Amino acid sequence: MRRFTLPAVGMFGIIALAITGCQASGSESASPADVTITIAMPPISDDPTQANPVDALATLLEKETGRKVEIADVPDYLSVVEAIRADHVDIGIMSGFPSALAVNTGKVDALLAWKGKDTPVSTCVVLDGSPEKKLEDLRGKTVAFADQGSSSGYFMPVYMLDQAGLTQDVDYEAIFAGGHDGSFAALEQGQVDAACTAIVLTEMGAPAFPFADGEWRGIGQSPSMAVTGTVLARQTLDEETRTLLETAIPKVFSPENAEELGALSSFTGLDVVFAPEPSMFSSFAAIAEVAGVKLEDLK
Repeated sequence: MRRFTLPAVGMFGIIALAITGCQASGSESASPADVTITIAMPPISDDPTQANPVDALATLLEKETGRKVEIADVPDYLSVVEAIRADHVDIGIMSGFPSALAVNTGKVDALLAWKGKDTPVSTCVVLDGSPEKKLEDLRGKTVAFADQGSSSGYFMPVYMLDQAGLTQDVDYEAIFAGGHDGSFAALEQGQVDAACTAIVLTEMGAPAFPFADGEWRGIGQSPSMAVTGTVLARQTLDEETRTLLETAIPKVFSPENAEELGALSSFTGLDVVFAPEPSMFSSFAAIAEVAGVKLEDLK
């Protein structure tokens, strides 16, 4: 397993990248069975003392496919989309909203999707002892979000706050911390009043969630999502590799690998839909619009 880095792109720069030296692993002269599988992944954790679940993902996928796997590190979710669109990687594993944005461009394929659970997705974390008891108490406060492409760390909590009568950048100040762990660090250091994140992370405990029982409270719960996550693929991916991944990925994300996959384990054990139709993502449109994003504008 090898790792390399791709640079950031703008929030809605859904255009072809001009990245030199980083190209998808496919080759017209090589047999698909001999070609490395490349995956773009945003940061999962910055903690050097903990095993990186991305490394575990690569190892498990190499075992199931018999292929070498390379991980392209990118700074955020939408950079994953750009790397796939530009044919610099084969696949990316995404949460619901960036998947909806990507699929709506018509420039990437949804290889498979994990159905959502009928349970709340996000909450806003405050330190225990803080004066905020309900979402309305965040009026006039500063709220940290993971990044602008995150489902549980941005889109769902912004919608939840909107439903409570709070408009982003009008009733509260939003900052983007570059990831869930960055949001937690900002809250811990007193830089923000709340950090909105995935409920599943709060349930996992350390190292995914740094606060112990009695140190934090969750206020508010967002609605559920129709799609928890998606494997996106470049449209030029050969059929042999495509079929191989459709078989291997559900095996990688089996419940028996949940502990090893760490923060990626939220996809384990969920129902899988292969080659999902774009209509599967239609429910995201109204929620995205609250965050100032119209899916139909992203072509």
